Amino acid sequence: MLSIPPRSPLPDMDVKEAEFVKGAATWEQLPDDGRPEVAFIGRSNVGKSSLINMLLGRRALARTSSTPGKTREFNFYLVNDAFYFVDLPGFGYAKTAQRERARWGRLIGRYVTERETLRIVFHLVDSRHEPTAQDKDVMALMKGAPVPYVILLTKTDKLSGNGRAQSKARVQKLLAAAGMEVPVILTSSQDKRGRDEVWDWIDGLLT
Repeated sequence: MLSIPPRSPLPDMDVKEAEFVKGAATWEQLPDDGRPEVAFIGRSNVGKSSLINMLLGRRALARTSSTPGKTREFNFYLVNDAFYFVDLPGFGYAKTAQRERARWGRLIGRYVTERETLRIVFHLVDSRHEPTAQDKDVMALMKGAPVPYVILLTKTDKLSGNGRAQSKARVQKLLAAAGMEVPVILTSSQDKRGRDEVWDWIDGLLT
């Protein structure tokens, strides 16, 4: 199994600046400044924006919504003028046109396999439910990807201790059946569970 990279000698989680820079709807619109990128992918309404806000210590930097499928672009947030958090479009929302879903699927697939500045992909999975068919598609895609891949189980504050353990074991069993060894981290944007572990990965891969 992948191990957490060594900590950066710099202070952890010292987010001095974070700002929304741009939304990109095509490959050509992606930033070309060479800064490293930390990507977050997951099903619509899984809690990506809330988790990004929690990690950055901001209340409403990443735009959240009760309406699934709101994120329709690659949203780039510049952190400390040094690297990007990238909120990828939510996938799997039924009201999104099939042709649009297919286009986004191709773009996301190209991004996680070809993007030279990408350093890690965090795949968010709702801890309260079985991984969906789309979650399994992401796992299959990342099995051959050239960057580190970590699964973040979201909304774990809504589960009991036993429920959290069962959720993690369920995902690990699915990964093992696919021949994958992937770190799985329990997270919550409400009680900040998992924040230190996620930043350990980010710090280690950016230094």
